[in-house]
Amino acid sequence: MVHDTVEHDAVEHDALETPNLSFGRGDQPGRGTPYADYVRLEELHALQRPKSDEPAELSFIITTQVMELLFDLLRHEWTIARQALRADDLPAALAALRRGTHTQDVLVESWGLLATMTPREFNAFRSLFGEASGFQSSAFLQLEFMIGNKNAALLKMYDGMPRVRAELAETLRSPGLYDEALALLARRGLAVRPETSEERHRPSEEVAAAWRRVYTEPEFAGLQPLGEALLDVAERVTRWRQRHLSTVKRTMGGKPGSGGSSGLAWLRRSAEQDVFPELWAIRDEL
Repeated sequence: MVHDTVEHDAVEHDALETPNLSFGRGDQPGRGTPYADYVRLEELHALQRPKSDEPAELSFIITTQVMELLFDLLRHEWTIARQALRADDLPAALAALRRGTHTQDVLVESWGLLATMTPREFNAFRSLFGEASGFQSSAFLQLEFMIGNKNAALLKMYDGMPRVRAELAETLRSPGLYDEALALLARRGLAVRPETSEERHRPSEEVAAAWRRVYTEPEFAGLQPLGEALLDVAERVTRWRQRHLSTVKRTMGGKPGSGGSSGLAWLRRSAEQDVFPELWAIRDEL
């Protein structure tokens, strides 16, 4: 009797551990699992189409596609952060920025997948994608515009894509992440006159003075978490640029970029540009 009880308990335990294998879709032949439907699995796995027999090309394609999806996720979080700052909801803004930094961390580490390619492996398929370049990514450009690295001339790349061009133009005209933060500082009594511009953010002593007061005057100490959260974002942007530079240097050296850039020289200049520069400049005085 004891033996029978143990066996019965084991069968019941196994039944509880077994996932649901039937989804009530007898009347819908050809449908996939709920998971496949939800994440569009078949479409997702059909998007990888290497043009060569080089095994490393699949890694290049998948990593690039994952980066594009993460760009979209980061834009989503930064958009929430901008809206929260505009609504004076600092906790919600900080939460969105925090979630975004985790996305940024994954983006930075994803360069490790591409850095494993040798020059021979990369050269085996590089010519097959012609003038294609990550520089042409509209999702990436959205992020650059949102952090103040604006350049209206880049919209020309999308003349043949009216919807994408219109979305980028709207982001170019709209207040960026830093603009909304400075507007919040102004509403909290700091002498900042935020001005939305379609040009790259230029360092301002007025803005630096406002952040200096945030970090030195008790009246404004409640805004310090915002400054630190923005620095977390800025630091990860720099890490991304540095990893991009080192990966390109390792896999293709100093050759010109496929999109027509100067390659390493352009990436090096980009990596040296501080994001939210006033927050970095005042560190010398704190």
